[in-house]
Amino acid sequence: MTEDLGTRRGTVTVEDDGRQRLEFRRSWPDAIDDVWAALTEPDRLARWIGTFEGTRAPGATGTFTMTHEEEPVGEEMTILECDPPRRLVVQWAQQQDGVTWRVDLDLWTEGGRTHLRFTQLFPAGADVTDFAMGWHWYLDKLGAEVDGAPVPGSWDAFLAENGAAYGRG
Repeated sequence: MTEDLGTRRGTVTVEDDGRQRLEFRRSWPDAIDDVWAALTEPDRLARWIGTFEGTRAPGATGTFTMTHEEEPVGEEMTILECDPPRRLVVQWAQQQDGVTWRVDLDLWTEGGRTHLRFTQLFPAGADVTDFAMGWHWYLDKLGAEVDGAPVPGSWDAFLAENGAAYGRG
């Protein structure tokens, strides 16, 4: 991965309706099929973010558990779109606050690299900072799964290293 911290932090823009769009971009020299596999294959998915128990098809619903969280909780997730190896869109309700999350993952190849665009929309006025930090950490873990780099340390280590860049240090 060649991105610097500023790029890896992602960007937040405001949509016409006031919602906030959090977007991250990552790229690797690895083949698109390998990056897709890291996003979708159970063993690889578990190494960087968690587990999905259920049918893996558009419209299917299963249980997604972010196993690297302090208190992992299984939550109902629906696969809205799945177009291997280019696009995956999932949606799940957060038990903690009752908010529904939708995450869009788009892959493409350009210049000998596979590119990932991760996007999530938030309500107008939401404090997106903590979510951005969390996704940054998870996407760094995905990067380690894709390219074999060392896995990022614990959340506390990540926060100590990157929190100030997010105004949380």
